Amino acid sequence: MAQKKKPTSKPRKSASSGAKPPSSGAKPRARKPASRLTGPKPLPPPATTLQQELRMMAHSGAQSLQSLIVFLAVLVVIAGVGIGAWSMRPVPSYASVEQKAGSPFDATFTAENTSPWFPMKGLKLNCVLDHVRASGREPTLIEATDVRFPAAAVDELKPGEIATFRCPFRALFGLPPLAEDYSTAHRAQIYFRATYELPFIGTIRLSDNSVPYFLNTRLLPPRWTSKPEG
Repeated sequence: MAQKKKPTSKPRKSASSGAKPPSSGAKPRARKPASRLTGPKPLPPPATTLQQELRMMAHSGAQSLQSLIVFLAVLVVIAGVGIGAWSMRPVPSYASVEQKAGSPFDATFTAENTSPWFPMKGLKLNCVLDHVRASGREPTLIEATDVRFPAAAVDELKPGEIATFRCPFRALFGLPPLAEDYSTAHRAQIYFRATYELPFIGTIRLSDNSVPYFLNTRLLPPRWTSKPEG
């Protein structure tokens, strides 16, 4: 008898083999964000009343007034210290030495440091012929001559020290050396100008003008004084 042939079974296609690979242009699926836990909403700040606002304004005004008072107090202290320091600055005092012969314009003068604390460093002395009555002469400043400081000093006067100098006014009038021209000197008014360094700050120089001086003929012999005596 002839044997019957078994039908051959076709091989099954696996799912993996039949699946198409994903295309490179395909976009991945977006994940859903996790649900956030929402808490209760914050309460709005309490509204300030008119009385509270007035209190805040009064407090702010008091602080501003206090700051202004402190600032003014500091200014007053600084001004007081400055005025006190300025009043203690060294100031020269001048006098005329007796001269028995010659022109009053050849008189010798003294400059004294009246400060008990501070020296006068870098001292420069000048003489000023302010005016001569009925002459029309302009004020003239000339440098002092024959300036002599104490021993071992060049241009410095320590407290209480004295320097001597002369004012060459006679050369302005062309008077001979021994001329006694009291008429011109009697009508003249002079003063002195000193420049020197500020104590502790040498880069700043002070300038001081003396009071006017006149030839006092009431004194014998006549000499220059700040005001007539007698």
